[in-house]
Amino acid sequence: MKRLRNLLLLIVFAQLNLFAQENTNDKKWEFLIEPYLMISSMNGESGIRELPPLDVDVSASDIFSNLEFGSMLYLEARTDKWVIGSDLVFTRLGQDVNPTTVVNSGKIEVSQLIWEVSGLYRIRPFLEAGIGMRLNSITMDADIRRNVIGGGTTDLINADNSEFWVDPVIIARLSETFKDKWQLQLRTDIGGFGIGSDITWLVQGSVGYRFSKLFQTTIGYRFFGMDYETGSGIENFKYDITTSGPLIKLGFNI
Repeated sequence: MKRLRNLLLLIVFAQLNLFAQENTNDKKWEFLIEPYLMISSMNGESGIRELPPLDVDVSASDIFSNLEFGSMLYLEARTDKWVIGSDLVFTRLGQDVNPTTVVNSGKIEVSQLIWEVSGLYRIRPFLEAGIGMRLNSITMDADIRRNVIGGGTTDLINADNSEFWVDPVIIARLSETFKDKWQLQLRTDIGGFGIGSDITWLVQGSVGYRFSKLFQTTIGYRFFGMDYETGSGIENFKYDITTSGPLIKLGFNI
């Protein structure tokens, strides 16, 4: 498995290096800088160490009220045939735990860094496909009170854990431009394959409008899922979460 993971990562780096070295005499590189905001909700299950699994069901309003820090930035370099992309997301959330038959109360804090680097080739005027890698770094810190059989609760239990892993992804992107101003886009990917996550996937649709040569804005909706689990006992780490919600981007073309 380790050899397969290293081989896939080597292929990804080789492909991105090929994209960067491609002859661009036909057309110079164009660049897009696009900070954005995603109004997201989260659903799924997480777990650390020997604590019972925690149900995650957080609405967009809950996330905003519990957001301690957030930063999102998309970068793109493109020619007629090649596209190199970078999508960086960092968030830090604090959230009260939903009571269950096992958990009485508690709070969990999650710091999450996701950085995706990708390379796409334009197969048709409306279709691009390629590969990439998604780097994930997640730290979870939980303070939990558990129910005791017969009544009462335990003292406050603290547990924390951090994980870093890399997921290879296969990407396809459909796009169409109308009157040099409007752009429709559908992007999807799937990856992990047990190398990092058991599976990770993304589906995103968007509509953009270019106000000038420099400035554009985009609105869309994203579904993003990740199922990762490793270790047992005090080494246990589980993150099986789907994040979804609308997003708005402000783009600058240079």
